[in-house]
Amino acid sequence: MSKIQPKLLINGEFRTRGQADAIPVINPCNGETLWEQPACGPDDVAEALAAARAAQASWSKVHGWERGRILRAVAAEMRARTEAIATALSLEIGRPISQAAGEVGAAIEQFEWFAGEAERLFGDVIASRQGGRLLTEHEPVGICAAFTAWNFPVNLPVRKIAPALAAGNVILVRPSEQVPMTSTLIAEACVAGGVPAGVVQLLLGRAEQVSPPIMAANEVRKISLTGSTRVGQMLMSEAAKTVKRCSMELGGHSAVVVCADSDVEAAATQCALFKFRNAGQVCIAPNRFYVEESVSERFLSKMQSEAEALVLGDSQDMATTMGPLTLASGRDKVERLIADAKEQGARLVTGGKRPEGRNSGYFLEPTVLGDVPDDAAIMSEEPFGPVAPVASFSDFDEAIERANSTPYGLAAYAFTGSQSKAEALSRGLHAGMVGINTFMIAHAEAPFGGVDHSGMGREGGREAIRDYQNTKLTHMMAV
Repeated sequence: MSKIQPKLLINGEFRTRGQADAIPVINPCNGETLWEQPACGPDDVAEALAAARAAQASWSKVHGWERGRILRAVAAEMRARTEAIATALSLEIGRPISQAAGEVGAAIEQFEWFAGEAERLFGDVIASRQGGRLLTEHEPVGICAAFTAWNFPVNLPVRKIAPALAAGNVILVRPSEQVPMTSTLIAEACVAGGVPAGVVQLLLGRAEQVSPPIMAANEVRKISLTGSTRVGQMLMSEAAKTVKRCSMELGGHSAVVVCADSDVEAAATQCALFKFRNAGQVCIAPNRFYVEESVSERFLSKMQSEAEALVLGDSQDMATTMGPLTLASGRDKVERLIADAKEQGARLVTGGKRPEGRNSGYFLEPTVLGDVPDDAAIMSEEPFGPVAPVASFSDFDEAIERANSTPYGLAAYAFTGSQSKAEALSRGLHAGMVGINTFMIAHAEAPFGGVDHSGMGREGGREAIRDYQNTKLTHMMAV
């Protein structure tokens, strides 16, 4: 795998060099360089924009049935490359290889779902009160741009590529600098599946050299970001200058409410599984746990045993069940939040330090904290790492209020054995997505996204493709 070269894709041509200096990609398991990626400069971006303009004119005229056929062919090419993509993902972000292929499968589902949506882009006919007919048609919004994070390097770009292409748009993709090889393999699947030149283009490189010319280009009519709230605010400000449409999946800080009438041990097992998945580097990860007082110690005990059963190790070892954090800065942040919580009076139940015997890489033990006060920084700041802060509650309404106490609204979860409480929690928890007795809230056929500081727009489901279309009304009078 180390001999494989990340590539740019501009106007249908794969390139191993860009205008800017190459960027090394570090293996988070050992700190060594995996490979160097070519990096775009302003001239590369200008060439990609020119190719996008030409491709938009032709791709928008391709019938939805043909676009659907191509998307299904891309899905087949992704399936054939599953092992290679999973290996690249595991090396670049440190996720255990045993868990990497699942994300590729989820991305394939996105291509397959939106292939069907491309075939069903129907408008409406409305009888006019003034005579004639009112016709609504859905047209491509135009050139799109996607900016994606590293934590789910397959699913995040595909969630943007698939609906954009299904709706008749071309798209420029600028992924995180950490995942160029994973991104290259996706681009190769698109080309092999028959996506025409200029319809999907991969612009690797530094944000400060790639993003500004894209944001300044008036012909780019929509942007989609998966990233931090801070970056979202910056891009929205730039988008306003040319009135670009925006879809944003931004930061989250998901709360979990665990009621005493739930199956507490089963809930704790689920919480540990999803909290420590991808070393906690998941936008919809459960981050703040509010557990009813009478069962809080049972919950903590089970969380502790589940955390201590995890096997930390190299991402390529099939025995590994949790890898390192992807970035050294991410580990530093989590360590700071753990130290602050302990200073504020939280109890360290397990973990909390770098594992012994691992002097390289960005490893941190899975950590559980008990009795965490609401004023600890970790209760208001997303940790994005393997730490579970647990607080207790005695009043149901108070638990919902505390769960809703941050400006974020991406996801929220609850566990209860009462149907009436389940319905109250669904209504009361302020988030774009709520899981009751489950963490399974991401589906190709359902909308995915948040509210407030967690963003706007939806990915997945019938709603997503509308973000990539304009609606035109024609009042057609008899000739």
